[in-house]
Amino acid sequence: MVKASISPPPALDPACALFLDVDGTLVGFAAQPEDVRLPPQVRNWIARIGERLGGAVALVSGRPLAQLDQLFAPLRLPAAGLHGAQLRRTDDDAPADADPAHWLHDLHVQAMRLAHAHPGVRVEAKGQALALHWRNAPEAAAAVEAFARAQLPRLPGVRLQPGNHVVELVSAGHDKGTAVSTLMRAPPFAGRRPVFVGDDLTDEYGFAAATRLGGYGILVGDRSPSQARHALPDVAAMHAWLRAGAA
Repeated sequence: MVKASISPPPALDPACALFLDVDGTLVGFAAQPEDVRLPPQVRNWIARIGERLGGAVALVSGRPLAQLDQLFAPLRLPAAGLHGAQLRRTDDDAPADADPAHWLHDLHVQAMRLAHAHPGVRVEAKGQALALHWRNAPEAAAAVEAFARAQLPRLPGVRLQPGNHVVELVSAGHDKGTAVSTLMRAPPFAGRRPVFVGDDLTDEYGFAAATRLGGYGILVGDRSPSQARHALPDVAAMHAWLRAGAA
C-alpha cells in the first residue's frame, strides 16, 4: 500500500512533460527482461498523451534503446536508454551506437564465472553497462552485490546502480536525472513542467531532477524514503492514471 504521507498524483496538465520509467512502472517484472510484454492499450494511451503534450513524452530506462523500440513498436518516442548513456532527443533522432565500454569484456568474463557458481544468476551485457540479475536466485544476492562492489577499485568512472533484484555497473557520468535535465533543455520539453514516473532506486535521480526543475515525481509502489511527491500503489494503478490522461 502507498504510505498516507504521499498523495495520489493529479491529472496531467497540458503544460507538463512526461518522463516514464518502464520496468516496474509500465510493465511488471518477468523472470527474464526479454519476456516482458507491453499491453497494446497502454502503448495507445501513451501515444495519445504524447499528442496532447505536443510530443513531450519520453522513456527513461535502464534498457538499451533497441530494446525499448522493440517493446513499444510501432510507437517511437524520445528516450534515454542505459540510465542516460544513450539519448534520443526526438522521435526521429538517430543517435549513433556507442562502442562497447572498454572494461566490459573482462568484467563479463568474470561475471559469468560468478553466474556459473550461482545457478539462476543472469549476466546482461548492455554495451555501456553490465547488469547482474538475481531474481531467479535470491539466495545469491549477497554474493552478487559483493562481487559488484569489489570491481569498483579497478574501474574508474564506473558506479554501482542497485535496482529491483539487480545491480548494474554503469558510467558514473550518467543517470536518469541527467537524462531528464538534458531533454528539458530542448524542444518539445523546454518550458514545460517535468513529471517523472518510476518505481525503483534508479528513478530517484529522475524524481530529484523533476522537482529541481519545477515539476514532481510519482512513485509506483511502496518504498520509503523517496523524493517523489506523489504515489500510485502498483502498475495497474499506473495504467488507470495513463488511461485517464489519454481520455
